[in-house]
Amino acid sequence: MTVEAALREKSVDTQPAMKLAVTSAKAPDFVKGRRDFFKYRDLGVTKACEGQFVYTLKGWVELEFEDGTSCRLEAGDSVFIPGGLRHNEMRTSDNLEILEVSVPADMGTVSVDPPAGRPNGS
Repeated sequence: MTVEAALREKSVDTQPAMKLAVTSAKAPDFVKGRRDFFKYRDLGVTKACEGQFVYTLKGWVELEFEDGTSCRLEAGDSVFIPGGLRHNEMRTSDNLEILEVSVPADMGTVSVDPPAGRPNGS
């Protein structure tokens, strides 16, 4: 399913409560993250909303969601995934580059079985 088709099929019934969050690059607030070799900057959005924003910089990725929606994101495409919505990257190009922003910043990743009909997620 293309991104356009997925947008036509799914509509947002309610809008989550969000708050204004402003931070300054001149006075960054770095916090402990999941990996010791990365720097994590608190952008002030930890309590603003819950979800994951993915923007495709290069290449492509095919995603499948627990509600049956699937899409292929290509360079310039993006998706916002509400918190708690299970999803899986089914296929990617070898040159995939994405920007992924997850809020709250202390989200976790849990391994789950691949969707039905997808042996080993392939």
